[in-house]
Amino acid sequence: MHITIVHVYVKPGHIDDFIEATRLNHEASVQESGNRRFDVMQQQDDPAKFVLYEAYVDEQAASQHKQTAHYLQWRETVAAWMAQPRQGIVHNGLFPA
Repeated sequence: MHITIVHVYVKPGHIDDFIEATRLNHEASVQESGNRRFDVMQQQDDPAKFVLYEAYVDEQAASQHKQTAHYLQWRETVAAWMAQPRQGIVHNGLFPA
């Protein structure tokens, strides 16, 4: 699997907006045929910090995700709400196979 773990730091005044926009992106992303997981987590001790766990069957499916209307809308919508640029770290998924 092709996994990206994305760290997102949101400006305090936009946390609820970010959650709603990300919920919409999540709901559409899990419908993609190449998607295996799309988890959204909010840090307990700092609610402005989020982690997105995105698992796709392969790099091509992950790349196709970045061309979808819902992803492009999300990216544009949340851009001004970032306290710093989001950081995505790509991993090779080993287990489950």
